[in-house]
Parts: sequence; C-alpha cells; structure tokens
Amino acid sequence: MPEIGETLREARMRERIDVSEIEAQTKIRAKYLRALENEEWDLLPGPTFVKSFLRTYAAALGLDGKALVEEYRLHYERPSEPPEPIVSSPRKVRVPRGSNAGGGPSRGYLALVGVVGVVIVLLIVGLISDGGKSKPTAGTSARTDTTAKHRATHDGGSHRAGGTSTGAASSVVALSLRATGTVYVCLIGEGGKRLIDGQTLEAGTRTPTFHAKQFELTLGNNAVALAIDGTPRTVPASSGAIGYTITRSGRRTLAAGHLPTCT
Repeated sequence: MPEIGETLREARMRERIDVSEIEAQTKIRAKYLRALENEEWDLLPGPTFVKSFLRTYAAALGLDGKALVEEYRLHYERPSEPPEPIVSSPRKVRVPRGSNAGGGPSRGYLALVGVVGVVIVLLIVGLISDGGKSKPTAGTSARTDTTAKHRATHDGGSHRAGGTSTGAASSVVALSLRATGTVYVCLIGEGGKRLIDGQTLEAGTRTPTFHAKQFELTLGNNAVALAIDGTPRTVPASSGAIGYTITRSGRRTLAAGHLPTCT
C-alpha cells in the first residue's frame, strides 16, 4: 500500500486542488494538511487529532479514511504504557505470643459482657418499680396530646415543603449541535456512553437533543453552534481542537491533554 502522505498528495494533485482549497473546505489549517502529506507527525497536536484530520482530509478527496487511519495505527501510533499497580503486595502480619489467636473470646471480653448484663437487669427493675408510683392526670394527658398533634402538623408541613423544593431542582442538562461547516465531533454522556462516536459532520447537519447530567465534548474546530438548555452558545475560534465539560452549572473548557476521545 502507498504511504499515507503520498496517497493524500497524489489524490489532491490528481484532482488539481490546492492546499488552500482543502483548508477552506475542511477548516483544517494548511500547515497541518502539509504535515499529513509529508508524514511529519510531530508537527500535529497528537494521535487523536491525526486520525481525525486523516478522516476529514480523506473524505474531502473521496478516499477511504478508515483505511488511512488503520495504516497510521499500525505503523506510527505509539502504544500507551501499562498503568502501575495500585495495590501493593500484601505483607504478613506477625501475631505476638500470648495473644488470643485461636479466635475464642478473651477473659476481658467475657467480664465486660457480664457487667453490661448486670446493668441491664438493674435498669429493668428500676423501671418496673417506678411504673406504679405516679399516673398522669386527665388534664396533663390532654395537654400532652394537643402538643403532640401541633408538633406533628408542623413537622409534616415542613417535610412536605422541603420535598417539593428538592423535587423542583434538577441536574439534567439538554444539549444539541448544529454544524456550520465540516467539523469532527466526539460527544460522551454519562457512564462513558458515546453519543456521537467521532463523526465528521457536514455543514447544516443537526443532531438530536441529548439529555444527561454531564457531557464531555471534543470538536475538531469551531465550525459548530451549540444549544445548551435551549440557549444558543457559540464556539470561539481556535487553531486546534476544542474540548468542553458541560453540566447544569455551565460549560468548562478542557486543557489540550484532557480532551475526550472516541477512538
């Protein structure tokens, strides 16, 4: 199979298309397009964006983007290092001599149980003795019942009011996207669910409205308009990929090394 860069360059030259025309169509900067054709991978933002740019560039030239991405993975992408173990190997615990290693109850424990039993018996005897000394009068009983009913009514109303207030609050946010140009999109919802699995959207494409407590979003460029809870939100111009975390409380920009991926 021809090299990746050679395949892209020959297809572009065959169609007599200038790099600047591809830049205007794909919204990928010309220096990144030339880096792809020259296979200068170190000049590109990272493996995630290399694969995204390859798909977009190939689609613009009518090539098989999936085959080019697979070629890049096999020959150029570096495998990630395995994570270090979190749990260290267990250590043996030495049991001092004379301790109760057999699992039976110790003498101190048996003595404590006996003391607790005596205290409980004394308390029961005291309660039985005091039970017949005084009986509440009818007036006292009536006042007690009235006070209890008042407290029950007050507390019940408070709980109902509190429940209504809590139920009114919601942490779910609604999100939809509309492409204003060719743009790569990776959208992940709760539990790592891929809602838009690394697709390149063409201008005018609208997505369904998604609902979740939190979204993680990666955009290849700013050719997209967002609607968060029905409110339009623009994406600032950027020379590289853009990432956001979106919740009910707002939209937070992610650093370049923490963008979610759909690969």
